[in-house]
Amino acid sequence: MKKLSFRDLIVFEDADYLAINKPDGISTLEDKAEDTHILSMAKQVYPDIQVCHRIDKDTSGVLVLAKNPAAYKHLSLQFQNREVIKIYHAVVHGQTEFKNHLVDVQLIVKNQGIVKWDTKSGKDSKTYLNTLQNFKSYSLVECNPTTGRRHQIRVHLKFSNHSIVADTLYEGEPIYLSQIKRKYKPGQREEKPIINRMALHARSIRFKGLDNEDQTIEAPYPKDFFVLLKQLNKYCNI
Repeated sequence: MKKLSFRDLIVFEDADYLAINKPDGISTLEDKAEDTHILSMAKQVYPDIQVCHRIDKDTSGVLVLAKNPAAYKHLSLQFQNREVIKIYHAVVHGQTEFKNHLVDVQLIVKNQGIVKWDTKSGKDSKTYLNTLQNFKSYSLVECNPTTGRRHQIRVHLKFSNHSIVADTLYEGEPIYLSQIKRKYKPGQREEKPIINRMALHARSIRFKGLDNEDQTIEAPYPKDFFVLLKQLNKYCNI
């Protein structure tokens, strides 16, 4: 198996910033369980680079890093002021009819890092949801979080009764071809899920560069997410 190369992940680069399409299964920052993480990989190429935000380990998608202190400070202030626009795509259970639907639910981190809603002691958390496509039993949803709480999108979708496919921590279930394909014929091997991790992808990000010009960066779907949508379109379309 080919060793993962940081340079192969880059989808955008200029004098101040670079952005990668982060694979799932790799932490953004140091992880006690793993030796490899995105920051350590990046520093082998750019020793002074800094990560500007985080993406969950099992989430794929666009991640921005700053190549100099001025760029890092500039983008950090935009995150602090909630001026950065982040768009995620998620495949969720059930059909949805979201049209700029706001989920405004306070969240709190409980034991073992599990996040729950708590109107008394939770932190302000807001996510806008839009339905992109409906399938027979699933839908593709665009998620725009305006705050950056831990597991925010995952919990807000669960709160909306549409957990992310395969997000078992928040009541999402795996999806198998046998569930959506009529006259499915099982093979000799045990059937595996169509996607082996939660179906959440950081699709795009928009911020202002040091020249104060808008910069929008998009991360293509990774193979597993693309295959999931392809199979849903083929066997579960409406």
